[in-house]
Amino acid sequence: MVSILKRAVHSWSLGLSRPAPFSCRPDASRGRLFREADSRLRTAFQRDRDRVIHSTAFRRLKHKTQVFVAPEGDHYRTRLTHSLEVAQIARSIARCLGLDEDLAEAVALAHDLGHTPFGHAGEEALDQAMQDWGGFDHNAQTLRILTKLEQRYAEFDGLNLSWETLEGVVKHNGPLTGPLADPKKAKAVPAAITEYVAQHDLGLDTFAGPEAQVAALSDDIAYDNHDIDDGLRAGLFRIADLRDVPLVGPVFAEVEAKYPGLAEGRLIGESIRRLIGIMVEDVIAETRRRIEKALPRSADAVRGLSQPLVAFSEPMRAQERVLRKFLFEHMYKHERVLRTTDRARGIVRDLFSWYMAEPASRLPAEWRARVGSKNNAGTARVVADYIAGMTDRFALDEHRRIFGFDAGL
Repeated sequence: MVSILKRAVHSWSLGLSRPAPFSCRPDASRGRLFREADSRLRTAFQRDRDRVIHSTAFRRLKHKTQVFVAPEGDHYRTRLTHSLEVAQIARSIARCLGLDEDLAEAVALAHDLGHTPFGHAGEEALDQAMQDWGGFDHNAQTLRILTKLEQRYAEFDGLNLSWETLEGVVKHNGPLTGPLADPKKAKAVPAAITEYVAQHDLGLDTFAGPEAQVAALSDDIAYDNHDIDDGLRAGLFRIADLRDVPLVGPVFAEVEAKYPGLAEGRLIGESIRRLIGIMVEDVIAETRRRIEKALPRSADAVRGLSQPLVAFSEPMRAQERVLRKFLFEHMYKHERVLRTTDRARGIVRDLFSWYMAEPASRLPAEWRARVGSKNNAGTARVVADYIAGMTDRFALDEHRRIFGFDAGL
C-alpha cells in the first residue's frame, strides 16, 4: 500500500495524474450548517468563492487599507487588492500541489473580511475599546460576517459556507486550542468562534486542510512583497536599504546586474516578480518534501499531522523573519506611518464612545433593532460590528460629521 501511495504522490507531484489523494473534495464536503440542494453547475467550493465575492463585506475591502490610510494615494494596496493577490498565489500553489484551487481561493478571498478601517491600528483601537466586553479579533469578526452579519438570503443569516471553507478561515494560521496551538499566540478563543463551533464543530485543536494552509502561506508571500513595493513607492526606505536584507538584496542586485541602468519602477517590478516566484517555488518544494515523508492519504490525515504540511523551508522562513523585522522597523515604525495610525486610532475610539453613549438613537435605523440597554455586552458588540464594517473613507466622513473637524489624516 505504501509503495502504491508513493507512486501516486510522485505522479501527481509531476502534474501527471488526478488531484492529490489528500486534497479536500467538494463532493465529500462535510456540508453546510443549513442544508441546501447541490448546484447543477458549480461545486460546493466554487459556490463558496462566489458567495464571498458577491458579499457586501468583500466590496467594502476596496476602501480598507493595509498600512497607509486612504488619502495617502491611489496606488497602494488595499484589503481588496491584497486579497486578490493572495487568491492568485493560492491558486497557483494549489494547482502545482494537486489541491482544490477553488477552496484555496475561497479561503484567500474571505480571510480579511473582518478587518476594521485603518488596518491594524483600527483593530488595536477597537480591541481596546471592547476590553470589558470580550475584545475584538479580526479573525473572529470574519466568522461573524460569514455566519451572521451578511444578510442576503431568505432562509438563513450569513453566507452558509461549507465546513471546509469556514474551517480554513478560522484555522488558516493553525490550531486555536490544544497542544498544537502556537504558545506565542495563546489567548482565549473569541466568543464568536466558540459560539459557532458549539453548533458546527470546526475542530479547533487540529490544523486546517491543505488548501487553507496554502492560503495562509500565500498571505505571507503577498504581504511581504507588496510591503516592499509600497514602502519603496512611499519613500519610507530606499533600494539601497535593502542591500543587506537576505533574499531581497541579492535579487535586486541580480536584476541590476542583468539590466544596467534600468528605471527604478521597472527594477522594483522585476525584482518583486522574481521574489514572489522564489518564495512560491520554496513552498512547493518544501511541501512536496513533507508529503513524501508523511504520505497523507486524506485531507483528514493532513489535519491530524503534528505540523503543517504546507510550509516554507527553514532557510526561507529564517530569511522571511529577517525581512519582516526590516519592514517592521522601516515601515510600520516609520514616523509618517505612526503619525497617521495614531490619529486613526483616535477616530475609532471617538466613534465607539459616541455610538455607545446613545446607541438607540445614533446608530442607523437597521442597526437599532439589534441593541439592548446601554453599556452591556450585546450592545457593545453591535457597535463594534458597525464600526468594523466601515471603510476608511466612511469612518473619516462620520468622524467629521459628528465632531465637526477633520482628524488630520
